[in-house]
Amino acid sequence: MLSDSAFCFHLHCDEDGILLIEVNRMLRAGGYFAWAAQPVYKHEEAQEEHWKEMLNLTTRLCWELVKKEGYVAIWQKPSNNSCYLSHEAGTTPPLCDPNDNPDNVWYVDLKACISRLPENGYGANLPSWPDRLQTPPDRLQSIKLDAYIARKELFKAESKYWNDIIASYVHGLHWKKMKFRNVMDMRAGFGGFAAALIEQKLDTWVMNVVPVSGFNTLPVIYDRGLLGVMHDWCEPFDTYPRTYDLLHASGLFSVERKRCNMSTIMLEMDRMLRPGGHVYIRDSVDVMDELEEIAKAMGWRVTMRETAEGPHASYRVLTGDKRLLRG
Repeated sequence: MLSDSAFCFHLHCDEDGILLIEVNRMLRAGGYFAWAAQPVYKHEEAQEEHWKEMLNLTTRLCWELVKKEGYVAIWQKPSNNSCYLSHEAGTTPPLCDPNDNPDNVWYVDLKACISRLPENGYGANLPSWPDRLQTPPDRLQSIKLDAYIARKELFKAESKYWNDIIASYVHGLHWKKMKFRNVMDMRAGFGGFAAALIEQKLDTWVMNVVPVSGFNTLPVIYDRGLLGVMHDWCEPFDTYPRTYDLLHASGLFSVERKRCNMSTIMLEMDRMLRPGGHVYIRDSVDVMDELEEIAKAMGWRVTMRETAEGPHASYRVLTGDKRLLRG
């Protein structure tokens, strides 16, 4: 469900309702939009006119008004394209071109057209929570991916991999005592790290970041019931300073060093990390010495650890703690 407490109605209906059209793109088939705003419950002439405009636009978007009570109105998006296809010629907004890709989200302008729903129903029929967390979703089959084994097996393998690792962190590094809350996985894949935190009953909120340098796995992350965004780690991340308790990066630097300066990414991590926060970097040994040097230069308390594979493994784990600065 998406919700909006609107302080200014015209944010939705200016520019041919393009912001509400974007909401429609983001909603899955059958999803809900809740609107808490003055036109819902006030009866002045101007507010009633705004309500009529909202009803007109949501009707053209084929949304069904399922509830209006108090100061909240709730609409539901249709589950297929039949309503859109029944529109009379010239109805606005029009359907997007059949070749339009609604999952293409990085540096893409808002579009004043209705994104078509997948004819195969992908993204609509999901198990209930918490079963959906560990169920390979249908959209796993539609994302672009260099997969040499069956995608469902790849999904399950990633889930088991991170569940085993997080279980070892909980028991060996006492993660439950650290009381993480705001967590970021900087290279999230299918969201296995975040799912493992839930399976291990860690009370965390995880921002799953899918780098633009790789495959767009966001549809899988969302279908698991998780949250996520795409990002280019050569650029700053759009968040306040000192936001996160834990930053996790697996295989990030060995990929992004071909595009970005590693010290730039590390400095952005330091900006996002709250004083007293923690960093876990799991990556190939050939980047670890440089990362350790950068981390120490930034004042982090750093430890280099072996993985469970032992001293001859090609990966290491760098843990860092951001110190509290004292005057």
